[in-house]
Amino acid sequence: MRHGGTKRLETERLVLRRFTVEDAPQMYANWASDPVVTEFLTWPTHDSVEVTRQVLTSWVEGYARPDAYNWALELKESGEVIGSLSVVRADDDIAELELGWCMGRAYWGRGLMPEAAAAVVGYLFDEVGANRICAKHDVNNPKSGRVMEKIGMRLEGVHRQAGRNNMGVVDLAVHAVLASDRREGK
Repeated sequence: MRHGGTKRLETERLVLRRFTVEDAPQMYANWASDPVVTEFLTWPTHDSVEVTRQVLTSWVEGYARPDAYNWALELKESGEVIGSLSVVRADDDIAELELGWCMGRAYWGRGLMPEAAAAVVGYLFDEVGANRICAKHDVNNPKSGRVMEKIGMRLEGVHRQAGRNNMGVVDLAVHAVLASDRREGK
């Protein structure tokens, strides 16, 4: 793959950009402090904006690596940071990238995450040269699976008790899209 890092992307309603430490108050208020948002995530709900600031400091430092992909999702109309979308795992041997995301509850159900994820998938296939892009979700969180389907991923199966999140040990539904799927229009 030709790793290019977290490049600024735009969609109809969103700017996808690198996080800054100054995003901490919005990240904390919009999703990191909300136990409903973090219920199915692998990291705990933040108990202060200072925790969020520390996380963002490490993310910003990570941008020095060309294989770091971690976008802030910013609404064009307001400049509000409403979520994140990142590559949580990369396997260069098979040109595979795994995505993960979260978004503030106030923005659910508007098609914003599929819009953002579609832009990222396009970038990762067209510019980075990924062959396979996958994502996983707790089977008790079907909304995340619907995002995966909307961006062209196919359900490949369920890995029983294969993950741990804030709910404990969980079954994971695995979805993926291949570069050849896009070429064939599947």
